[in-house]
Amino acid sequence: MKSFDGKKAEALLASLGEEITVKRAYPLSQCSTFRIGGEAALAVWPRTEGALCRLLSLCRENGWYHTVIGNGSNVLFDDAGFDGAVLFTSALADITFDGTAVTASCGVPVTRLAAVAAEKGLAGLSFAYGIPGTVGGAVYMNAGAYGGEIGNAVESVFYYDGRTGETGSYTAGECRFGYRGSAFQEEDKTVLAATLRLKEGDPAAIREEMEDCMRSRKEKQPLEYPSAGSVFRRCPGYYTGKLIEDAGLKGTAVGGAQVSLKHAGFIVNRGNATAADVRELISTVRETVKSRYGLTLECEVRYIPATPAKKEL
Repeated sequence: MKSFDGKKAEALLASLGEEITVKRAYPLSQCSTFRIGGEAALAVWPRTEGALCRLLSLCRENGWYHTVIGNGSNVLFDDAGFDGAVLFTSALADITFDGTAVTASCGVPVTRLAAVAAEKGLAGLSFAYGIPGTVGGAVYMNAGAYGGEIGNAVESVFYYDGRTGETGSYTAGECRFGYRGSAFQEEDKTVLAATLRLKEGDPAAIREEMEDCMRSRKEKQPLEYPSAGSVFRRCPGYYTGKLIEDAGLKGTAVGGAQVSLKHAGFIVNRGNATAADVRELISTVRETVKSRYGLTLECEVRYIPATPAKKEL
């Protein structure tokens, strides 16, 4: 990977004109639900899927270190920032309907998608109401809650292939959805849009289901603090939050990061937490659970290092 020259990269991106917004030395803490992270050498917001593809091609051709981010809801940016280009999809927000099928761009918040679908009398996304991520991120990790998963509704996914520089599509089967997993975690493909097949339903009943999910989130989750949601994947046969609580870790803190007193499956930013604080606390939780129960917790939060050489969580 070549050394990143933000000024030169910005000049090359100027060819895309009004299709993008570019900012240098951009604070990533403003783009993360954890409210943690240093500055990105370059932050870019494409306004069309075509612009995103051209951005990805430029990154590929020039060997730039880069990453694609939706709402920053399941990530932990490094304290040192990001020595490359961070591509944000929030401006890609198209939603189209064709009968019971809905196609949404990767930057569409899943909560908004669930609400718009409900207005159309389409059921199947109530579980997603309140999930803070975007369609692209939800497909990438097969986001789910309350017994539902986005993969159960996906009909097809349109993507950009980072190896070939071409676009293509996957059927639901080709996406290889599993618990918090998909083919996109294993392949160099960026989700551009997804088509979901929903079911006809009563708008009032769908809205009631959605509100039930939201009430449950507010009651059980520490939404009053910045966080990245559930930190660890479900441990087969166990409730991960209860494992952490039973290990005596509820309330344990490192710097400004703390295992939530409301739900031990969450690590929250109590104020001025750093990525180093969070990573150390994650290590403490994993080591303690491993020592007490012989179980290895897998991290669900995606750590985004400042340079490619840094290690994952």
